[in-house]
This record gives sequence, structure tokens and C-alpha cells, in this order.
Amino acid sequence: MRYASVTDRLAGLGGAKWEIHARARALKAAGTEIIELTIGEPDVPTPERYLATVATAMAAGRTGYSNGRGEPAVVAALAARYTARRGRAIGTDQVMCLPGTQTTLYAVLRTLVEAGDEVLLGDPMYATYEGLISQTGARVVPVPLRPEHGFRMQVADVAARITPRTRVLFLNTPHNPTGAVLRAEDIRALGDLARAHDLWILSDEVYEDLVFPGVPFASPLDFADLADRVVIASSISKSHAAPGFRSGWCIGPAEFCQRLLPLSETMLFGSQPFIADMTALAVSEPSPVADGMAERFSRRAGLIGQALDGVAGLRVHQPQAGMFALVDVRATGLSGTAFATSLLERERVAVMPGESFGAGLGGWLRLSLTQPDARIMEATARIAAHAATLLGNAA
Repeated sequence: MRYASVTDRLAGLGGAKWEIHARARALKAAGTEIIELTIGEPDVPTPERYLATVATAMAAGRTGYSNGRGEPAVVAALAARYTARRGRAIGTDQVMCLPGTQTTLYAVLRTLVEAGDEVLLGDPMYATYEGLISQTGARVVPVPLRPEHGFRMQVADVAARITPRTRVLFLNTPHNPTGAVLRAEDIRALGDLARAHDLWILSDEVYEDLVFPGVPFASPLDFADLADRVVIASSISKSHAAPGFRSGWCIGPAEFCQRLLPLSETMLFGSQPFIADMTALAVSEPSPVADGMAERFSRRAGLIGQALDGVAGLRVHQPQAGMFALVDVRATGLSGTAFATSLLERERVAVMPGESFGAGLGGWLRLSLTQPDARIMEATARIAAHAATLLGNAA
């Protein structure tokens, strides 16, 4: 039988990257005690106030069809939120609501690029990005994000990879998996380059509210002269501890949103009104859980650094935001995949291999910061012991 070419483009770019996580879950289901440091789910439940809003809305009959742009209340709340945060007027015609950041990015990229186009993307990258780009037929052009620059994208590295086929510069700030946060001057320089080459700037900002204490956040939306070429995507999944509600959005030029609208209508024709009511409340006020998460994740990243950096050849990269820390295991002689696989088998600690996030993170591990401090410390003891054993065997 014949299949659409998109299935070939996406082969190997889906769940295969989460194989160790799936194996760890299977072991847990079979009764094995596992310290799970793989995925980035908030370490607190969804606030009761939001759950009550959903329940009240459902009981009031807010269970019917919606529309392709989003319920009026949540669209207005998002326009007000970004007007206040970015310091310039963002209208309701610049807002599109979709189910989660993943769906939003899928639709945005489908609107901006097609076969033959190129998308500049930082490497390392979030595990689904390559598939999101490849589904359109466009080609991923990796831009190295270097540890010596704190994994922040450098203008010279971007400029060296621009061709006549380049259409989009895809940013992720705060960055997953590295926890890097682009500075205002970084974005200014990247924006000037994008404008000189007539490129779109797409920025995934889902971790905006999880920037660590003392670290400033900047967005391409801050710059009015880039307004005609910037689209940002986000959701309530991380900031409001509501990943299962799948409530996201994008902000962009009015013309872009108008062109995206028929695609949204073709895909979904609206999200659930009762979830939109909860989202409208969530984005119209400061998150009651984000600051606490940011403080805890920052502290746990520091604990990992104290426990592992310089131990048995390991090096730890300290994040500035988000839910993860990176550990360089190359001194053991193993790839990230091989180290993570043997760590799960021998020490019952589940981590993500760096190779799941691009060639640029080969020989690294990504550790989730969402477990309690005691579990984090137990995991680091097991990781250190495993690295020491590997080094001893190599000697």
C-alpha cells in the first residue's frame, strides 16, 4: 500500500526519542523502583482555582463548539497580557488559540514554510522540533549552540547558514534542554539579521515564567520594528502546571493570524470553551505556582552542580530557566544514550540522553529538576557512582 511522504519524513522523529523514558515507565509499572528524571512535568498539581473554573464552566453548559481563533474572553485576555508585558499594543486580531504549544508550532510552521524551504534551528533542540519542521517538507538547518557561549545562539553562526532558501529563524527562549535565556542584545542582533534577509522569527517561549531569580527575560515581541516578522508561541502547560489541558496560543501579525485561521479551522475548528474559560483566568493574573517552581528548579540545579560537577570526569551546565540541567558524560567514553541506558539498567535512574536533542548534545544527559530534593540527591549519588565505575573499568 502507498502512504503519504510525510510519514517517511517523520519516521524516527516521534516517540523513538523517548525510548528510555518509556522503558523506565514500563519498569515502574512492573514494580521496580525508579528515580525518574526524564520528562518536564510541573512538580505541583494544577491549582484548585483553575480546576473549579473548568468544573463551573462545564456545569454551566460551556461544552459546545467554539471557533478557529479562540473564545472571545481568552483572546482578549491574551491580548491584554502581551500588551502589558511587551509594552506595546497587541490586538485581538494578533492572537490565535490552539491546543497546546505543540499544536501551535505545527500550525505556525505549516503557515510559514513548505517543501524546498529551510528553517534555521539551534542544535541542541527540543526533541519534537525536527519533526515539526520536517512535516512541512522544509529542511532543518542546525545552528550550533555552544557551551562556551552558554548555549546562546550566536549571530555569526546563524549568518553562516543563511541561503536563498532560508525562510524562518526558529528560537526557543528560555531554551529546552539547555536552560539558556537569550539576552536582549542577542535578540536585537538576531532580529537585525532576520530583517536584513527577510526572515520570519518564530520563538517558543513556553518557559517564560520559569526564568530563575535574577535572570531577565527578553522576547522578539519587545522590538516594535520586528513586529511584522515575529510569531511567538506559548501555553499554560508549564507556567500554570496544567500540561494535560492542552491550552496554547500564538501571537503574531494580524495578516499572519488571518492566514493561519483557515488552517486552524480545517484542523480543529475550535478548542473546548470550558478550558478557554480557565485559560482566560490563568493568563489574566500572575501564576500562583510559577515563582515557586522557578526557585525550586534553580536550587535543584545548584544541588546537581555541587554533587556532580568535577566528579568522576562529569561536568554540569547550570541552566538559567526551565526544568532541566545538563551533565556532560563524555569523559566516561560513552555516548549519552549508552550512559543513560546503563544507568537505568544498573542504578535504576532514568534520564534523557543528549542525543535525543540533536547532535550538538552528543555525550550529554538531560536531568529533570521536578523531583523532590532528596530524590535528586539520591539520583546524583547513583550517577556519580556509575560514572566512577565506568572510569574504573576504562582504566
